[in-house]
Amino acid sequence: MSYFAFGLGIGTQSSNGDWLEIYYNTPVLNPSEALIKAVTEILDYEGGDAAIEICEAQLKDLEVAFLNVGAEDQAEIVEVLKGTQQSMVITILETDSSPATTPEVYLKLALLSHRLVKPHGIDLSGMFGLLPNVAWTSEGAIALAELPRRQLAARAQGRLLDVHSVDKFPKMTNYVVPAGIRIAATSRVRLGAYVGEGTTVMHEGFINFNAGTLGVSMVEGRISAGVVVGNGSDLGGGCSTMGTLSGGNNVRISVGENCLLGANAGLGLPLGDRCTIEAGLYVTGGSKVTLLDDQNNEVKTIKAGELAGQSDLLFRRNSQNGRIEVKTNKSAIELNAELHKHN
Repeated sequence: MSYFAFGLGIGTQSSNGDWLEIYYNTPVLNPSEALIKAVTEILDYEGGDAAIEICEAQLKDLEVAFLNVGAEDQAEIVEVLKGTQQSMVITILETDSSPATTPEVYLKLALLSHRLVKPHGIDLSGMFGLLPNVAWTSEGAIALAELPRRQLAARAQGRLLDVHSVDKFPKMTNYVVPAGIRIAATSRVRLGAYVGEGTTVMHEGFINFNAGTLGVSMVEGRISAGVVVGNGSDLGGGCSTMGTLSGGNNVRISVGENCLLGANAGLGLPLGDRCTIEAGLYVTGGSKVTLLDDQNNEVKTIKAGELAGQSDLLFRRNSQNGRIEVKTNKSAIELNAELHKHN
């Protein structure tokens, strides 16, 4: 029998036992049947998708079981966890179906940020109702109802409890730092982002969950939820992409390979490869654009959405009449290799 995913996690629960967050050090995509069977012999698992809380007393048996099936990485995790007082969970996903618990959501977000699955390659439907809104603080995740008392207790001890954010998503780098990347401001990349090897995210760059870059990219703008950027593309300072959660409806916004979104530009349609949107120009699917031939002669006016997915296009604003013009752009941009080779 095949299984979709497996994760041994350690996390934080509220005082009433609700999960706030879960850290999976080494999530497994398509775990072996032997691994699941070894766990089943120790835990009460009867199949299907499940999140099973475990206690410290079970760790020794789990370590032996992992070693017997050659899962040395999971055995190493158990070795580190021995003696912990933190909450632990083993999450097994038999299929890639809609998540039903908070640990299942966190495992799926971990699969994305560990680059084990690509954006849109996993079922996240219904996840928002399973993610609690959490205070992310200098002392970890705290339930909002418990925050005032924790703040008071900290003050009574002469220290400040620093609240970094109040959100459903934590920052990715507290859970995984994928190889070969640079992130100047880590709070601007959420868990569930897919950050391709060779990508640099500058201070104002942002990557949401189920979105990201597939290779070498310079991100100085915003990659909204669901937006995927192809290898070699550059998002200039202050530019933005329209996500499906913020007005894109059912259209999946994407950026092809070797594209350039200029500073403060905006994108509301899928781009093919080697496309450029000049600085300051926001193009949506409903924008009226004028097609030009090689001699800059007007061909016709259409909605930009009719060009969705096409390659080698240059979108520009005519400074004299204000109209948006589109020309064939055969010259692909080239990112500065010096910016990325030391990631």
